[in-house]
Amino acid sequence: MKIKTLMVILQLLVCNCINQNQQQTLEMSKPNNGILCDESGCEGVYQGPEFAEGRDVAHQFSNRMSAAVGDKLKELYRSEQYKKVDFAAIEMSTDGMGSGTVTYQLKIPFSDVGAPCDAFTSFDHVGGWNHRPALNRRKTELQNVTLPGHSLFISDLKNTPEGLQEYWIQWKNKETQSGCE
Repeated sequence: MKIKTLMVILQLLVCNCINQNQQQTLEMSKPNNGILCDESGCEGVYQGPEFAEGRDVAHQFSNRMSAAVGDKLKELYRSEQYKKVDFAAIEMSTDGMGSGTVTYQLKIPFSDVGAPCDAFTSFDHVGGWNHRPALNRRKTELQNVTLPGHSLFISDLKNTPEGLQEYWIQWKNKETQSGCE
């Protein structure tokens, strides 16, 4: 009786271990919040409600994209692939805005730069639906993130026909690019 019980327990442990490994592999292969990044840039899609519990959940996709872009720029920098975001080539679309469900697509392309100190390794945004972004407030919030003597680089205002307005912002990260002071 004890041997059978031990065998069942052993089988359960083996199955559980296999399932955990499969789950871990699945999680590692999933895109980051619907965002995929490579050496040419980051792109992704949010599809779902515009608002939930009074919060602008669709616009939060800009936050997730900004974090993914900043992480990828740092990763590329560390592997000596020096990049910056190509502001002019950013693509945004917000199909379905106003219907309750939106498909928000973003493409943030990178361009090569010649040297480590020409690269940018941090990225953010300021924006919103149907209102002018609070750019001056955001610049104040970010005033201490740049290397000494450096400044934020800010895109032109990007708009979608449905009313999303965004400024995209990049800069040299203090820690990552400390040698560029």
